[in-house]
Amino acid sequence: MTDLIVVGAGPAGLTAALYASRAGASVLVLDGGAPGGKMNLTAEIENYPGLITKGPELAYAMYEQCLSFGAQYEYGEVTRIEHHEDHQVVYVGDKTYEARYVFIATGTKERHMGIPHEEEMSGRGVSYCAVCDGPFFKNKDVCVVGGGNSAIEEAIYLSDIVNHVHIIVRRDVLRADQYLVNKLQEKDNIEIHYLKKPHEVKVEDQKVVGLIVEDSQTGELSTIEAQGIFPFIGLDPITEFVKDLGIVNEKGYIEVDMNQETKVAGIFAGGDVTDKQLRQVVTAANDGAIAGQYIASLFK
Repeated sequence: MTDLIVVGAGPAGLTAALYASRAGASVLVLDGGAPGGKMNLTAEIENYPGLITKGPELAYAMYEQCLSFGAQYEYGEVTRIEHHEDHQVVYVGDKTYEARYVFIATGTKERHMGIPHEEEMSGRGVSYCAVCDGPFFKNKDVCVVGGGNSAIEEAIYLSDIVNHVHIIVRRDVLRADQYLVNKLQEKDNIEIHYLKKPHEVKVEDQKVVGLIVEDSQTGELSTIEAQGIFPFIGLDPITEFVKDLGIVNEKGYIEVDMNQETKVAGIFAGGDVTDKQLRQVVTAANDGAIAGQYIASLFK
């Protein structure tokens, strides 16, 4: 039986695996995506102390460091966790794994706008990852939906690739950090549309040709011509597979104590999937370090 199974290979999961394996525990990391989680979708990480780097580079470095201390990695999406008094059973398709402890670090997924034609055009003009799909829109016009840090970061990134970026903001002010707003203001091909909310993805001949927006005050509809739509309006926790354990709160996040343990003994969680004030690489790594070190101490 494995000492610790880590579900999710983002910064929280990889750090937990690093600390636990370095302390001598046997560790298996399971993830249905590339190691590194959302770091792989981040062009540049500027707020990790002592290091300014590209997201995928930090992701790979964390992954390599984790494996160097003996942690194992397997590709697979966890669909269920079953709690027993002295161990946990983790399900991946028709396979099962057993471990004394489980650390859940599945993170979040991008929230969708919920407007007509969004789903059918996903991957065909509607994208939730500027780093992944930005090059497909070289010299074209795009819309970025949202006014927070993620939206502004992606708009700045896209401005170096596309012809023109339209930022659609529901409120009358941006919610992004001032540092990002200052960088945004240096760009001459970004236009902000305040008090507008997405109403419908405009499609012609099975291609995205624009975004129909609604004025937040008057309700008037207008069309912004664009060949790409990038929504960054928030994130939802990936916790559906553990809701039957009773560890998820009304907001969908997992609640933990000071050791990152849930109210179910032996099941821990950390990173963006937990109910916390700040969701960043550095805070996720903090959660993983606390959990990994504590779990390893239980074997001594």
